[in-house]
Amino acid sequence: TCGAPVWPNTTGWKALPGNGKASTGRQEKHRWRSNAWEPTPRTGKKNGRKRSLLVDARGVPLSLVASGANVHDVKLLQPTLDRTVLARPEPHPERPQNLCADAGYKGDPALQSVVARDYQPHIKQRKEEADAKRNQPGWKARRWVVERTHSWLNRYRKLLVSFEKTEASYVALLSLAAALTCWRQTIVIYG
Repeated sequence: TCGAPVWPNTTGWKALPGNGKASTGRQEKHRWRSNAWEPTPRTGKKNGRKRSLLVDARGVPLSLVASGANVHDVKLLQPTLDRTVLARPEPHPERPQNLCADAGYKGDPALQSVVARDYQPHIKQRKEEADAKRNQPGWKARRWVVERTHSWLNRYRKLLVSFEKTEASYVALLSLAAALTCWRQTIVIYG
């Protein structure tokens, strides 16, 4: 084997997961993109979990949906609105039912889901809320109610970082925490 390399180039070695030995197989070379303005392809998935909440004006959870963190918020809107634990009162023109959401729910699919369920959508970006608070006296932002409920759920250390193996067990723990949150808010209301 005169002139043939016995060992492959050491700069192309890739560590194998877990055993501490280097692979001696040939590695696929990464090709340069033909156009520098093309987006870089993703190499991995987003790990973790995401929860979507529907709360009332006081922050009491009415609906809860959990999924993987790689699912967009808009895909969770419809199941969240459909899985309320209480029977929703009929919307009335004198007392409309408002739905406040952040900019992640902007767009036609989310708007159609909200309007189909007879909610009045209030979907604003943070900048729009800050401008409205500055320019309209007495105007209050309402999205913080959901953020506060997320904070209440994060106080349960078991939920802050999810180590559950199945989504069903994670949803069960979230439901228990939401029930405790409802109970604590009821004590505040009815004393």
